[in-house]
Amino acid sequence: MSTAVLFDAPGPATRLRHLVYTIVTVVVLVALVAFAVVKLAADDQFTGDKWEVFTTPDYVRILLVDGLLQTLKMAGAAVVGAVVLGFFLGVGKLSDHAVVRWPCWAFVELFRALPVLLLMVFTWYLLGIANDASSFRAVVIALMLYNGSVLAEVLRAGVLAVPRGQAEAAYALGMRKSQVMTIVLMPQAVKIMLPALISQCVVALKDTALGQYVAAPGLTFVSRQIYTEFSNRVPSVFVVAAIYIVINLLLTALATWVQRRYVGERKQLEVLATGTADQTTI
Repeated sequence: MSTAVLFDAPGPATRLRHLVYTIVTVVVLVALVAFAVVKLAADDQFTGDKWEVFTTPDYVRILLVDGLLQTLKMAGAAVVGAVVLGFFLGVGKLSDHAVVRWPCWAFVELFRALPVLLLMVFTWYLLGIANDASSFRAVVIALMLYNGSVLAEVLRAGVLAVPRGQAEAAYALGMRKSQVMTIVLMPQAVKIMLPALISQCVVALKDTALGQYVAAPGLTFVSRQIYTEFSNRVPSVFVVAAIYIVINLLLTALATWVQRRYVGERKQLEVLATGTADQTTI
């Protein structure tokens, strides 16, 4: 069974051109990696004494407990707060009442425009630098305000992406706007915005790296202490980057599973089979 496509199948010349582009890109990337490795090796960045600290149990425990665990705590608290804040702001921006809609609009535009680092520093000073817990809270509050403002727009876009007929049918049944929002529109909007929500969790996790500038506990703060003591900045950056990559890959895998489990994403062959069965039934 042939399926319609939006573009013509590439011919021999196009396939050859794509192959050349691929080979050139791979060669350039390999050359850049090789140059970086040679340069780092010439600067003695791969010597054993610079990496030995990451095999020492005490420093591994510090990196994982004082670094990774604190990073996950900050990211988790910020994401939960951002989801709650984004829900109320998104619903507020969809309100028919100007007294609710305009303050929510101003709040979202303000905190979406502010750089996260400046927001962290301002919150840190506001909470009091002398307070030991203020740096942790500053990171959480700053990430919550920024990501909550972004999620408010995501939620609003998700609600508006639901076909208008869904709301019109609900109103025809006599539902109030609050019922239409909570029963009809919101469940469908959540399915639409779920991938963006998981992606924003990744953004919040990565932005915790800025916490070192407000002395917040986390991976970057601990790594800074390590390379200051052992003069191994490059190995420390590699290790921290590898940890962030692994955590982000796990979040991406979670997003893929959630997409298939709750959004109902199906393979193309399944969609074609369903469509064929429907046509046969008709």
